[in-house]
Parts: sequence; structure tokens; C-alpha cells
Amino acid sequence: MRTRYIGGFIILIALLVFWGGLPLAGQVVAKKPVGPIYLLKLKASINPITQEYLSSNITKAQREGASLIIIQLDTPGGLLSSMKEIIDSMLASSVPVVVWIAPTGAWAASAGTFITMASDVAVMAQGTTIGAAHPVSIGGGVPGAPASEPSPSAPSQTGSVSAENPISQKIVNFSATYVRSLAEQKRKDPRAAAWAEQAVRRSVVLTANEALKMGVVDLLADNLAELRQKLNGYRTKDGRVINIENASLEEINMSWREQLLNYLADPNLTYILLLIGIYGLIYEFFSPGVGFGFAIGGISLLLAFMGLSVLPINLVGLGLILFGALLMVLDAFTPSHGVLTTMGVVSLLGGSFTLFNLPDSTIQLSIWNVVATVGTVTALSVFIIGKALLAQRRRPVTGLEGLVGAQGTVKQRLDPIGFILVNGEHWKAQTPEGQRLEAGRSVRVERVEGNKLIVQPADQE
Repeated sequence: MRTRYIGGFIILIALLVFWGGLPLAGQVVAKKPVGPIYLLKLKASINPITQEYLSSNITKAQREGASLIIIQLDTPGGLLSSMKEIIDSMLASSVPVVVWIAPTGAWAASAGTFITMASDVAVMAQGTTIGAAHPVSIGGGVPGAPASEPSPSAPSQTGSVSAENPISQKIVNFSATYVRSLAEQKRKDPRAAAWAEQAVRRSVVLTANEALKMGVVDLLADNLAELRQKLNGYRTKDGRVINIENASLEEINMSWREQLLNYLADPNLTYILLLIGIYGLIYEFFSPGVGFGFAIGGISLLLAFMGLSVLPINLVGLGLILFGALLMVLDAFTPSHGVLTTMGVVSLLGGSFTLFNLPDSTIQLSIWNVVATVGTVTALSVFIIGKALLAQRRRPVTGLEGLVGAQGTVKQRLDPIGFILVNGEHWKAQTPEGQRLEAGRSVRVERVEGNKLIVQPADQE
């Protein structure tokens, strides 16, 4: 009997231990939460601002436990240095990075091809293109433009690249080897690696279907819903399985500061703003008024310097531009039968073509932009500065003589030069003995000298 009780007790203990290891009826086993999907949209050139936007958010995604990073790409290319920083961030990421060339009509040209090759999963939408990754120096043509007749054996090829100088050839050799190594590491398909090298050396281009057949991309997806469906459960080339079922989507856009600086990172826009700023200030110096030239010139220079702060520039080029403007001003003061103006134009052109240090970039300063801008500012300088100086050298006409004895009000403090309001017009004014007159003080015009009025306090005899 005792043996029976002992045996039953042991069986009861064993059952309690077994049942204790199982979840109770209706109890849900906790699952590890799935991190969010980070969606980064890049529809711009590759420059230091877009590099900061992508790299910082890739780091943020790792820090906050994201399950996937999707970069929606549409770019004509950009700076090799900025591209390299982006790729380094992608390769170092513990979170899988998907590059999705979308929407229809988008392209991943030049630096965009390198970034696509560096992704864990490469995806294209129908109607998109990839390739034309040959580096173009400043003043060159459009990326992928043919340098010779295309080969009949390669319908997607844009043509062979013509002979280049040794420096350009070094950049091409480095870029071709670099993109091939990325393709070998990430795409793991010899056809993709061979094509990637030709995209640099011969600027070849592929459509979405062609890229999929050659192993350049892994998937095709026309919209975000299709992309998420195809990515869920997908095994990357390095063996990681993407699990994004029920994952939330967080779209991270550029801040207003990044958008502004990215807009100003166009060398063509920055160049135009720079010249408008310089000649706006010159115009203000030579012409009387309320500061219109100063306002336009100052704002333009401020925006230009913001653009120059994110673009690699050559200080010698900037110096040549300023020297060219100075020569044009000197020609107005000291007539040289156009010699100084001609030298100024040459200096402007030389500075313009050397202002930006972009030997490895598809971001280019258009030669037509330079010619048109230099021609415009030269014509305006000759006309406006010459006319202003002619007015200064002319003897006062009846209208100006009529200002003598008139009373006005100081609008901007005379210290000793400032601005006054006389007969409803603003004039640059000066006190003859260096007196300081505050705004609001009444003055009387003593005489006219060039474009300035010499004034005395109205209450002074």
C-alpha cells in the first residue's frame, strides 16, 4: 500500500513539472517585436548634403532597432567623395539596406550605380534605368553621352569613352575596380560584376528587365506595397532573412535646412548667385539710391556662400573672379580703351572654369552658363558703371542745381556719408567737415559733387 502511494506521488510530481513547462490554455507566446522600416527618399544629386542625410539616418536606424532601410533612389550622379561616404555607411550597417530605383522614369546614373551595387538588395521599378557611371570632369557633357558610335553588339551601350588625360584615366581605373569589387561582394554574380565595370569604362546602361536578367538587381517592384511583399522573407546574398511582417513604415524626409543647402549645392546656381552678388554691390557703390543693389547683392552673396560651403571650391578660381570684377571697375575709372575690361573678362572666365574642384563628378558647371553669365555682367558693368561715372564727371544740370539750398531730412546717419530725403528722393549725402548727423535731423543742401550732396545742418547759419 505504501509503495502504491509513493508511486502515485512521484507520478503526480512528474505531471505537475511537465504541465508547468507548457503555456496555459489561451496564453499567447510573446514574439520579439519587429522594428520599423526606414524609408529614405533621394531625388537629387549626390553631394555632401545628401550624403549627410543618408549616412546620419542609416546610423539612426541601427541605433533605434529598425528592421530594414529602404533608399528610394532617383539620381543623375554626383561627387565621388560623397558617394564613397554613403557606401561606407551602407557596408557598415547591421540593418539590411535596400536600394529601390523608383518611381517609373527614375534613374541611377553614375554614382547612383555604385550605391545600388553596394546594397544588400537591389530593386528596380519598370521604366527605370541604371548605368552610365563614367566619371565626367567639369565642363564635360551629359553623363552617358556617346563619345563615339555605339557598338552594334550592345544595344544598351552608349558608346566607348575616348582617350583621356592620365589623371582622368586614373579616376576611371579606380572607379571601375571599385564598382566591380562592390558587385562581386554584394551581387555575387560574375555577369553583374563585369557589367558594372563596363558601366564605368563604356557608360553602358540597362533597363529594369535587362538588369534583372544579368543579376545586376535582385527584384522588380513598381510600388511600395509590392516591394514590401517581395522583401518579406527574402534571403539576402549574405544569408540574412528579412522579416518585415507587420513592421511599421517611417518615411524620413530632409529637413528644411538640408533641402535649402541641397538646392544651393548646384554649381550653376551658386555661380550665378555669386556674380549677381558681386556686381550688385558694385552697382550700389556707383549709383545713388535706397540700397536696392546692396539688398539684392547681399542676399545673393549670402546664398552663394551657403552653396560654396558644401561644394569643393578652388580659392584661386574665386580670386580670379574677384580680380576680374576689379579690373572692370578700374577700367571705368581709368579709361584704357577696353584693355582692362578685356583682361577682366579673361580673368572672369579663368576663375569661372576653375572655381569648382569637381574632377570626379557628374555635377558640372555648364560652359554655356559661364559664357552667358560673363557676357551679361560684362555688358551691364560697361553700361551701368560707365554711365554712373559719366554722371559724376558731368557738370550739374539745372535739375541738380535746383537742389542747392533745398532742405531735406537725414534717413541714414551721416558719418560723414549717409542718405537723405530731398524733394521726395533719396540721395547719398556727406557733411563737408566730417560731422555726424543722426537720422531725422534737418539738413540744407550746400552744393552737388558728382552723385553726392554736400549738406549742412539746417539750423546752422
